[in-house]
Amino acid sequence: MKPADVETFFATLKAANPQPASELVYSSVFELLAAVLLSAQATDVSVNKATRRLFAVAPSPQRMLALGLDGVIEHIKTIGLFRSKAKHLLETCRLLIERHGGRVPRSREALEALPGVGRKTANVVLNVAFGEPTLAVDTHIFRVGNRTGLAPGKTPLAVELKLLQRVPAAYLEDAHHWLILHGRYVCQARKPRCWDCAVADVCDFRPKPPRP
Repeated sequence: MKPADVETFFATLKAANPQPASELVYSSVFELLAAVLLSAQATDVSVNKATRRLFAVAPSPQRMLALGLDGVIEHIKTIGLFRSKAKHLLETCRLLIERHGGRVPRSREALEALPGVGRKTANVVLNVAFGEPTLAVDTHIFRVGNRTGLAPGKTPLAVELKLLQRVPAAYLEDAHHWLILHGRYVCQARKPRCWDCAVADVCDFRPKPPRP
């Protein structure tokens, strides 16, 4: 994708959705961290359904720890990998209290030191909670980056680094959301909905499937 087309790509996505937001439901930085941790290999819809009840009784690291392993599992057992996620979440809560005064740290190094928090989760928290110009490359962004020619790469990290180079600064803070939503609803895995795509003219993907 040519630099001029990259500008058009993001200008078009911004015009259609000026203020994109995460589809995870949360009311604090801690709840965002917990929700993203729970969302690995799960849909936002399934996570929101579970955390609606979980956050009502445990909206802080202290109260989450007080709930205990069985209590957390009871609330998130509808989510895949719920046992390991419950253990990671509780250990993360313990470290938040011991090392950070119960607050979510703002540095990548501190975030990635938490159990169950990898680069992708850290990037989501840094971007969504703190407004940092980072990009969390999930399966949707990885697919869109490669398929469109926006940021080809063989690994999520390669795509992330290429995006940081190519996305114009004016769009960088919200690029994460635009790309995820585009991949989730338009540039879908099995059959991209090119006939509904506002940026099809600047996309390198060929041949584009016709409207069914």
